[in-house]
Amino acid sequence: MTRILVLGSVNLDYSASVSRLPVPGETITGATLERIPGGKGANQALAAQRLGASVQLIAAVGNDANADDALCLLRAAGVDLSRCVVKVEVPTGVALICVAASGENHIVVAPGANAMLSPADFELPDADAMICQLEVPIATILSVVDEFAGFFCVNLAPAREIDDAVLKRADLLVVNETEAAWYGARLDLCSGFIATTLGANGAQLTQRGIELARVRAPAVEVVDSTGAGDAFTAALTIALVEGMAPAAALTSACAAGALATTKRGAQPSLPTRAQLEAFT
Repeated sequence: MTRILVLGSVNLDYSASVSRLPVPGETITGATLERIPGGKGANQALAAQRLGASVQLIAAVGNDANADDALCLLRAAGVDLSRCVVKVEVPTGVALICVAASGENHIVVAPGANAMLSPADFELPDADAMICQLEVPIATILSVVDEFAGFFCVNLAPAREIDDAVLKRADLLVVNETEAAWYGARLDLCSGFIATTLGANGAQLTQRGIELARVRAPAVEVVDSTGAGDAFTAALTIALVEGMAPAAALTSACAAGALATTKRGAQPSLPTRAQLEAFT
């Protein structure tokens, strides 16, 4: 079984479903509100666990009721939370999400405990791969660059200034089109794989400027795109670590991302390995 270590964020999502997204200054009523576990780190950890990996999560939550709610699906799925620390001085991270009937969304994050996760909070266990995102301090991510010896995936989301050492160390970088444009030529520092998600147009996988694969997204009825990128990242990491060829790995990842758009909420929508295999 592939061992995945995820270093990242844990949030409780407050998700409001509306007919359309508001424009600046506009109020839209008639929304339906749900409280759903989220955070890119937690999403990717749960996605990897559901896809058959053995997952450990390094993260931080507050000493509040939101922490239990934010971790409930991870705990139920069997994700190892022994390295998830409690920060008593700050609340658990919260994301405010507005989801339109089309599946598009707006997201605002109050990071809370995620911003307090430090290298002093954990020791790295052995794992086949590590997945990081940028919703925790960059210094904390930088601290594991030289220490972790396995396959190293960085989802460069949200786009933030990051040390070149992280880009150079990555075996896999995952970006969407907006993030790819934001980082620009700096992505060339990575000698590993670079996966760029293209929304409904699928994704491409390159290495050293050479396109290895391009895959169109499967046609599905989109309900909520929240968490699709996290499902994609987890699926692609697992596929590559398990030795799948680039085109097949990208096909699997696009399918996982597509399946994650067919249900509401980031974590409830994440597919299992059986669902992914049946879909592909």
